[in-house]
Amino acid sequence: MPEQLRGKMFRGTTAVRSGLLTPNQLRGPAWRRLFPDAYVHADVPVTHVLRARAAACLVVPGAVVSGRSAATLWGVDLAGPDEDVELSVPPGRPPVRTAGLRVRRCRLPREQIRHRAGAFVTSAEETAVRLAGLLPGDDAVVAVDRLIATGAAELEPIRNLAAPARGAGSARARKVCALADGLAESPPETRLRLLIGRSGLPAPIAQYRVWHEGRIIARPDFAWPDRKVALEYDGLWHAEDGQFASDRERLNLLREAGWTVVFVTAADMYRPERVIARIAAALASAVVR
Repeated sequence: MPEQLRGKMFRGTTAVRSGLLTPNQLRGPAWRRLFPDAYVHADVPVTHVLRARAAACLVVPGAVVSGRSAATLWGVDLAGPDEDVELSVPPGRPPVRTAGLRVRRCRLPREQIRHRAGAFVTSAEETAVRLAGLLPGDDAVVAVDRLIATGAAELEPIRNLAAPARGAGSARARKVCALADGLAESPPETRLRLLIGRSGLPAPIAQYRVWHEGRIIARPDFAWPDRKVALEYDGLWHAEDGQFASDRERLNLLREAGWTVVFVTAADMYRPERVIARIAAALASAVVR
């Protein structure tokens, strides 16, 4: 393998022109074609991040990775290895029709473009607003919450960016950004919060710190402190080595402090009416403080 090509993406025509490879070698099993004239060694794992970099750097130079592809570069896996890469280019550029690419023409403010993972990419905030207007239903809120959870974006700047937006999906983006709270530590937590919000039940407090005898004894996913009811998605209680005993101790401390704990599992989410009924029953039986 030519040292210059080890572990790197490259243009096939450039490698042949410079004498690093022959056309026959390039067509051989040692090299993987990512896009027309974009190659990498066959030992390099093909991920969406790799394909997004190749698309933005080799296939459409100067393009900005956006949408689901940008989210993946920011650490939120919303696009699989073989899914189309989304790129954005300025208005006026000729259309690009290449298999595996979705290229949209739009005007992106310079301040909303970053350089990450070797490619230009929309900022985490711009990416959140794009996904808020692009993805369906609760998926959009989940995506915004996940981008905030990475630490790359904050909720208020996202909402401020969505507020003046105009065009297709902008109204929905504002609605989605209003529903996001940036506190969820997992996608199921966001989905559970949205389910509760649509149910008519009192709104819980997310990531509530429960104090007892001068110290924090737990931080459940959701809590109704006035009823001393805590709600956990699959709980703080896990079966990993050393974790079970610690979680059981926290559960006992919550109960000793007078709290009721409601658990929701992945299987429960397929029967949302039962989840809401279980929460409602716990709230109804609790004493308002």
